[in-house]
Amino acid sequence: MYDVNIPVLIVGAGPVGLSTALFSGRHGIRTMVLEKRDGTSLLPRAPGLQARTLELFRAAGIHADIRRLEMGDSHPYFEGGIIQVNTFAEIDDAVVLEAPSLDGPTVSPERVMGCGQDRYEKVLVEKAREFGSDVRFGTRLVEFSQDEDGVTALVEENATGKRFTVRADYLVGADGANSAVRRQLGVERVGRGTVFNALSIYFKAPELEVVLKGRKFILCYANVNNTLMGLSRLHGCDPYLAAPLYHPELGEKPEDFTDERCVEIVRTAAGTPDLGVEIVDKVPWQGAQLVAERFRTERVFLAGDAAHLHPPAGGFGANTGIHDAHNLAWKLAAVLHGWAGDELLNTYDAERRAVGSAMAAQAMVRNRIRHGHATEQDRAEMVDDIIITLGYRYSSSSITSTSHGPVLSPQLELRGEPGTRAPHVWLERDGEVISTIDLFWDSFVLLTDEAGGSWASAAEQAAAELGVPLRVHRIGQDAELRPKERDWAEAYGVTPGGAVLVRPDAFVAWRATGPDAAPAVDLAEAIARAAGLDPVAAVAAAAG
Repeated sequence: MYDVNIPVLIVGAGPVGLSTALFSGRHGIRTMVLEKRDGTSLLPRAPGLQARTLELFRAAGIHADIRRLEMGDSHPYFEGGIIQVNTFAEIDDAVVLEAPSLDGPTVSPERVMGCGQDRYEKVLVEKAREFGSDVRFGTRLVEFSQDEDGVTALVEENATGKRFTVRADYLVGADGANSAVRRQLGVERVGRGTVFNALSIYFKAPELEVVLKGRKFILCYANVNNTLMGLSRLHGCDPYLAAPLYHPELGEKPEDFTDERCVEIVRTAAGTPDLGVEIVDKVPWQGAQLVAERFRTERVFLAGDAAHLHPPAGGFGANTGIHDAHNLAWKLAAVLHGWAGDELLNTYDAERRAVGSAMAAQAMVRNRIRHGHATEQDRAEMVDDIIITLGYRYSSSSITSTSHGPVLSPQLELRGEPGTRAPHVWLERDGEVISTIDLFWDSFVLLTDEAGGSWASAAEQAAAELGVPLRVHRIGQDAELRPKERDWAEAYGVTPGGAVLVRPDAFVAWRATGPDAAPAVDLAEAIARAAGLDPVAAVAAAAG
């Protein structure tokens, strides 16, 4: 009846769609990816990969492949922060606008990395296909419908006009800001809308590095005709990327920016009238703040820019979308493998929409600060980048907690509390040094110590009865895992005999700070909640 049957159909082969396919494939779920473009990005967009993003690639087994793309050591560029000059020739007089914290040896086993989207997309395609995804470029989604059992999509090949049907259990719309999937669903967006218009100018200028005197920075803003133009070279300098603003309300349009005018803009920003400049490409875009009112509509999900759109200030866009992909992929895999309930899929909306809204708000605060429009309230609301990228908190039915803090706390709080990313602690196992983060991928994990035997046996029994995959790891000087630099129990907020249940995505689902008189009942309820199953039935079975 259908030309293709596939568990998950993904629309969009940017970083988010490809990551969804990659993560799904690593969980044993076949996918098909549709992309209307003829290939991966040719331009170095989204050049900053956060530590959390690298953690996800690490867990998926492609860390070395991504790290191999780094051109030298890009970390000093991140340490240089966001700076502002009158012209690039006056780099010695630069003013620091932001000096964000982005990683750290006690926070993550990974460090931020500069790499253009044109390079890492190729790796994502290769690895997605290696793990079983059918990635099809030059192919577009025409329309789709859904019923109780799945989604039916009509697809067309650009070159031939040939159409075919795809039947999938679930569909993921990762098709960008103008998402056709979102529009067909009729999902509205809320937010500030478009706040500025910009033109990305990709150019070559070999002498510009001499002008910049080797100064490292994430972004350097120069003043061009009383408007700021940002310059980035996180991805290298061949080409550079500059982004001047333009104003449609004044009659300006992208077509007005000829190559000659773009050369003049770059020279003006550089403060070097005779600078040799070659324009490679020009791409108009909008800085906007818009968040979809829902990320799930029955069997269809939205991810990345299709779900939440925000100005690039902070570099949250592609990274947040990749985090969406990871959150969704393990949950889809759990349901498709039969060990999780449909309620688990609802937690994708509950968790990622709250995070997407918080990211969008923080991007807007940074945008106002950088463009000189910030109020004291804006500055008070701004939280450090490391909190946004690693310290966000989930609140959903999958998390067992008596306290629900804000999505973003004023200070980084990774202390093992339910809803937060599990703390990173270096461990030794059979002579190998690993991070606690390396323990989480394809199952739930219970962490305890030598005194946590009752928790260990209760967890294994509850998981077996519920049919949920779970591993138990004991940490201690005489256990299989030995802490190297700091006490794991202190890091996770437990005392001897305590236990922590961690989800496959490294987020804490439940915690007992010490021993308990009814470990079987407590863990049955916690595991059931974490897997989207009926906690009442699980407790009854454990108590019986």
